Amino acid sequence: MEIRLIIFLGLLALLVGAEFALPRKSRAQSRQHRWFTNFGITIANTITLKLMAVVVPLLAVGAAMDANAAGWGMFNWLNLPTWLEIILAVLILDFIIWAQHLISHKIPLLWQLHRVHHADRDVDVTTAIRFHPIEIALSMVLKIGVVYLLGVAAIAVVIFEVMLNGMAMFNHANIRLSPRMDAMLRRIIVTPDMHRVHHSVHRFEHDSNYGFSLSIWDQMFRTYIAQPTAGHDDMITGLQWQDDRPAKLGWSLLLPFRK
Repeated sequence: MEIRLIIFLGLLALLVGAEFALPRKSRAQSRQHRWFTNFGITIANTITLKLMAVVVPLLAVGAAMDANAAGWGMFNWLNLPTWLEIILAVLILDFIIWAQHLISHKIPLLWQLHRVHHADRDVDVTTAIRFHPIEIALSMVLKIGVVYLLGVAAIAVVIFEVMLNGMAMFNHANIRLSPRMDAMLRRIIVTPDMHRVHHSVHRFEHDSNYGFSLSIWDQMFRTYIAQPTAGHDDMITGLQWQDDRPAKLGWSLLLPFRK
């Protein structure tokens, strides 16, 4: 747990510095109120996960340890080399999160929760941690269930979660990459320019580019859009109806329950 926290804080500091040095887009709102709200939501999420950990200690990692001790799940039956199991487990878990993300856009009840993430008028590294606590809880229940079904090794779960958190912060970061580097990276991973399309106010654009880590799923299932119609400099991020209220903590936490 301490290792993941150290990596999280280190990447956060690095990407915040990169946003100051090489910003991609000008901001619609000041950092002060947005960051207070986004970090406030993260604190609420941390409390939610701590409460869930009372039932399942260590959450997804604990589920992996439990499944392995009991011999449950596909990987415990296959007895593959550890390195191959880790690669396959990370790929499967990444696909599951991609599919979960797509479904959260398609089912109205889940979209009510997920739009808290999309309501952020600016997209930066803190947007990556702006998810409603109920959505975070549902996502963790899904991960725990998949881990039990697969019998994933605990080390594979740790690697996946570190990768997922790190990549989510990277591709939400408001940083400018050279076109050549962006084109090279997005063949494998999701880049900031690729993911920014997903935060467009236009529904046909934010119903695309669902990946957080690997870009292959969107390319494989034809949900990939290379560039926003208006271009990155002129595109508007957020939701079509919104104003400055998403920068308020209470308003954001209550958004799923508003008509």
